[in-house]
Amino acid sequence: MSGRSGLPLGFAEALDLPLSVDLRTAARAFGICPATAYRLIRLGAFPCPVLRVGRRYRIPTASLLRTLGIEERPVYAVPLGDDPAPAARPHDVHVRTSEVAA
Repeated sequence: MSGRSGLPLGFAEALDLPLSVDLRTAARAFGICPATAYRLIRLGAFPCPVLRVGRRYRIPTASLLRTLGIEERPVYAVPLGDDPAPAARPHDVHVRTSEVAA
């Protein structure tokens, strides 16, 4: 991959992608240059489904991640660290209905 195309996507960056990505981003995810990605599309050999929207290509992120072997998304892409007192989650808080009326 040439220096102009950028570095391949990292795991955390891949999990932060929008619902669909452009071809350059998908090429980065696979670690190939955009020219190779366009060639694979012309040959019908791109590794995941590609949508043609007008003159542009869009790749559904779910298909991209599945092709990369990422079947499930973790709750957090990066470790949160050693937080001694994690914040209360909504399902951890129990409120009696009599307290709400007060």
